[in-house]
Amino acid sequence: MRLALCGGGTGGHVYPALTIAAALERELPPGERLEPLYLGSPEGTEAELVERADIPLRPVSSGPIRGRNPWELTRNAARMAKGVAQARKALSEFRADVVLSTGGYTSFPIALAARSRGTPITIYLPDVYPGWAVRAIANLARRIAVTAPETLRKLPTGKAILTGYPVREEFSQVSRAAGRQRLGLDPEEKVLFVAGASQGAHSINQAIANNLRSLLELCEVVHVSGRADEEWLAGLAKDLPDELRSRYHLFGYLHKEFPWAMAAADLALCRAGASVLGELPALGLPAILVPYPYAGAHQRLNARHLADNDAAVILEDSDLGSMLPLVGGLLHDAARLDAMSQASRRLARPEAARNIARLIVELAGS
Repeated sequence: MRLALCGGGTGGHVYPALTIAAALERELPPGERLEPLYLGSPEGTEAELVERADIPLRPVSSGPIRGRNPWELTRNAARMAKGVAQARKALSEFRADVVLSTGGYTSFPIALAARSRGTPITIYLPDVYPGWAVRAIANLARRIAVTAPETLRKLPTGKAILTGYPVREEFSQVSRAAGRQRLGLDPEEKVLFVAGASQGAHSINQAIANNLRSLLELCEVVHVSGRADEEWLAGLAKDLPDELRSRYHLFGYLHKEFPWAMAAADLALCRAGASVLGELPALGLPAILVPYPYAGAHQRLNARHLADNDAAVILEDSDLGSMLPLVGGLLHDAARLDAMSQASRRLARPEAARNIARLIVELAGS
């Protein structure tokens, strides 16, 4: 089967596509093999993750439309038109059987190209709320897999199916004890896991820096800062007393170790990108979610989904100054953390990747 993948910009869109592709390889009939091709940006997180997965990438031009000024709209419309031509050429030369899209503005020209040549499209929507690209191509798709039940009513009737968020297989292989051993953490100490988006979150990093000594007196901190802020945070850590410096574990970026770092934690403090909808429940990790304030309603609704199910609490970006007492209160409330953990695990859908893969097999067969 020749599968064209697209969706991007952030790990929350790219990781599900790669996870579904890996599951699809296991679901194919005996003797049939998967030939994947990724269509998207040759730069940034998207290109790095696709290269790690050893999947060839063909560049497709695109650009955001929402919230742009007239000059940018004109330029990005031209890039979209170019992207349609690039995608059509790539799909034809690759002879794609199916296109899998996980959203993002790059998916729009690819969906148009797929429709023009009759290639069936499956969409997987990671976020609770469908973005403009997914809403625009929903009528072009044959099937739409979604993460949360409340999403079903926002999409065309009869096409959408609830599958859950497909997390990487590594999330089913990790454990608290092994994660702590791999990262050099105390087996019994409280651990806070902090992460922003794929590139980090400066406001969260700043809040951690402002409260670092007090936080380290409460717990050990595993901080995935993003590469942009790593250097100055490392400089700040050098000024800590020895007994506190050993409790601060700073990483600009984590890939293979990321699931282990999350598994080692008692509590997460993070943005509310799409990945939290799958990764936190997979590990039963309670969380303080800080929705990115400039991402439309997507992160807020993702956070609300987990909070409404008692698996997380929401902290506004503008209220990060009150982060320390909230973290301290939760870490010292074992009963509440346990209840949040159990609530989070109830949201897990470990068969998500497999179920989406089966949708694609059915679509290709039809």
